[in-house]
Amino acid sequence: MSLSRFDFIPPHCPRSDCRYHLSADGWRWIRHGVYHRRCEPRIIPRFRCSHCRATFSTQSFSPTYWLKRPELMGAIFHRLLACSGYRQIAREASCDSTTVMGQAARLGRHALLYLHRHRPSREIGEPLVIDGFESFEFSQYHPVHLNLVVGARSHYLYAFTESELRRKGRMKPRQKRRRQWLELHYGRPDPRAIETGMAEALRLAAPQAQSLEVRSDEHDDYPRAMRRLRNWSFRHLRISSRAARTARNPLFPVNRMDLLLRHNGANHKRETIAFSKRRQSMVERAAVLFLWLNFTKPFSERHGGGTPAMRLGIRERPVPVRELLKGRLFPERVGLPPVWARYYRREVMTRRIANPRRLRLKLAG
Repeated sequence: MSLSRFDFIPPHCPRSDCRYHLSADGWRWIRHGVYHRRCEPRIIPRFRCSHCRATFSTQSFSPTYWLKRPELMGAIFHRLLACSGYRQIAREASCDSTTVMGQAARLGRHALLYLHRHRPSREIGEPLVIDGFESFEFSQYHPVHLNLVVGARSHYLYAFTESELRRKGRMKPRQKRRRQWLELHYGRPDPRAIETGMAEALRLAAPQAQSLEVRSDEHDDYPRAMRRLRNWSFRHLRISSRAARTARNPLFPVNRMDLLLRHNGANHKRETIAFSKRRQSMVERAAVLFLWLNFTKPFSERHGGGTPAMRLGIRERPVPVRELLKGRLFPERVGLPPVWARYYRREVMTRRIANPRRLRLKLAG
């Protein structure tokens, strides 16, 4: 029996409808016994809020709150980064694949909150490199772009958004007829989706109007995306996408991010059966990877070089995964921007899925 659990002091009321959820100034609570559970730790102290009279426990401030298999969260985090599919992870953990899917979604939401809460607070002092990573959801008739904004010197991922695309490229007559039938029944994606998504990503990266140097390839939507941000000033450097993708290429930071997305994600492999069935799931899994890349992974695993967060000066050392998952983050206290708040609530729709699962839990993240 750990004494630290019984010395625990609640930092605030975990109920979002309580006035002491956002601030604990003047808050009072009382101890309310314990409860027993099957997994470790088996004895959990409980408390009661003296204001709203709601009861809660030490688990209310853990990211494993309400999970029947809390011991799997760290292992699933690592397996998602090791290019494993959900069913492969489930076989190793002796659980159902839906358990893995649920915990992966929770890890994605936690990653969004952590990335926003610990983002750099000062103005961006380095050039930004932007690009779109292309994958697909449900089938290859539904391509998706992940719009990425990466620091040129730090390799820190400042922001990302998603954009639904129309299938393009060379197609057989049968495939063109299939695409036409799908668009007739399910609708056609917005032709300005990349422009809109990249503008949102740049606004997420630099919430306050400022002067930015941006590097990109010769995609026509990127200048239009910058023109949408009227109060920002941009110095735009365009590089041919045919240039050799070496470390000397000005687009190397985002090319490297594309490579790591493809390397670490089973859902982005070429001709894979582990592809994302929902764009929402793709966003959550990408958020887990970006959290690890920003705060845990050194620039070079052989030669070191510090993590992107260390290069920006917002961390003094790499953050271990167990520390990333140490405490529960509450969306009301973090205050996600609208785009990421939509991702958190699982409101990204997939056209071929009529009734997708959304986040409806009020007390558990």
